[in-house]
Amino acid sequence: MASVKAWIKAARPRTLPLAMTCVLIGAAISLSTFELGISETPDNRFYIVVGLALLTVIYLQVLANFANDFGDFKKGTDGPERIDRAMASGEISEKEMKRALVATSIKAFISGCATVFIALDFEASKTAVAIGFILLGCSAIYAALRYTMGRGSYGYKGLGDLFVLLFFGYIGVLGVAYLLSGEFHFHWLLPATFSGLMSVAVLNLNNLRDHDNDAKYGKNTLVVKLGFENAKKYHAAILIVGWGAMLPYLLGINDLHAWKGGMWFGLIALIQTKHLFFVFKTKKPELLDPELKKIALTSFVVALFMFLSVTA
Repeated sequence: MASVKAWIKAARPRTLPLAMTCVLIGAAISLSTFELGISETPDNRFYIVVGLALLTVIYLQVLANFANDFGDFKKGTDGPERIDRAMASGEISEKEMKRALVATSIKAFISGCATVFIALDFEASKTAVAIGFILLGCSAIYAALRYTMGRGSYGYKGLGDLFVLLFFGYIGVLGVAYLLSGEFHFHWLLPATFSGLMSVAVLNLNNLRDHDNDAKYGKNTLVVKLGFENAKKYHAAILIVGWGAMLPYLLGINDLHAWKGGMWFGLIALIQTKHLFFVFKTKKPELLDPELKKIALTSFVVALFMFLSVTA
């Protein structure tokens, strides 16, 4: 029987703050208007929906991590040398992981349904909207499972970046914002782009670290397709576009409402700029591993600051 430590390893806790980023940003922008700032004071239902949405994305991220552990092990991409992988290291059996995948999928589905129905206040007139969100939730579960599992796993075809951008950016941020406000504004695409691209940046760092082994076993990530040095340039583009979308939104350019804490957002952007210089000068892929945590945590801090600025 697998130990608690093994399950924690398989869940990869350091990825969870980044998963929560899209919910916090979505919740924050749901309380903002195009020009006037705060539209209303959050009530208890607001915090219940946010809490359930956070729980849902945590389940989805853990599901994706379990599936990644399973898929890479079954394809031989992760061998016994990967002591950081629970199945490859022999700490979790195939049977145990299959049960965990089913259980986590069910938990994500139930949590997602609860989020939708409470957000929509169980109104019959909103049944079509509820069904739409539930279908999106099911597609998120399917995407989490299919990243590396099965013959048609999109992670092995270089499509992981696109799916991450969609689910942790546009669908995650805009979906949460709509559930909480019943509205959509085109300028919300700016923070949604930031959220998605920060997740893409973490995935790209992961793929930069593992590119030699991935190429050996046919995992054709974008890094494998682009090559190590070109993938660094791609990494720079991800961060530049992400912050190029977010900073105008935060600083209130073009009549957008200026958010509190502009100096801190600028500081976080500088921290990620320093990270980018480190990536460019790094020749050994394994040295990039600590950088995943830096991008994940700084992105989460941006989202947390935004959330606190409209709720505290």
